[in-house]
Amino acid sequence: MTTNVSPDANKTSDKSSLWIGILLIVLGLVGIFLPGFSTIVAETWIALIILSAGFAKFGYAFQTRQEGGFVWKLLLSILYIATGIMLLISPLTGTLTLTVLLGSFLLFEGAFELILAFRLRPQQNWTWVLGNGIITLILGGMIWFQFPFDAPWLLGTLVGASVLFTGISRVGLALNPHAADSQPTASST
Repeated sequence: MTTNVSPDANKTSDKSSLWIGILLIVLGLVGIFLPGFSTIVAETWIALIILSAGFAKFGYAFQTRQEGGFVWKLLLSILYIATGIMLLISPLTGTLTLTVLLGSFLLFEGAFELILAFRLRPQQNWTWVLGNGIITLILGGMIWFQFPFDAPWLLGTLVGASVLFTGISRVGLALNPHAADSQPTASST
């Protein structure tokens, strides 16, 4: 695999990172300022994905019924379909369930961001990723301390905040990605 190291490729990549960061900031703010809407959108989106996967598994079970395991494939597809329908019919229950899952996700994401930050530590601006990891861990912890009372708005707000801080960290990295290359070294002065 070859790598394009031309200055023009780096500028294009930096601009893409900057625009993606800005988009993440805007989406994060929408999530924070419209938390009820964001919660329902997230819950409905996940319900539709699970429901679609269930129908795909149902079709796959019949396509491969000669290969064995038909009953198990069929039962698994029914589980997916039933879960998707339950999430669509009962959004409050779905929101509570997804809030617990989100708390777990944010705790793991925060831990992985911290690991990534320390692996990026030799690079300039690595502290943006460190800050994102710390904030994401705090957000995951907030879910566990406020559950279940604030679940209707909490899911949308925390997803929005996590997306916002991810966007901020990406913009911070994109604004000055090669500052170490342009600074004079002690031996050149």
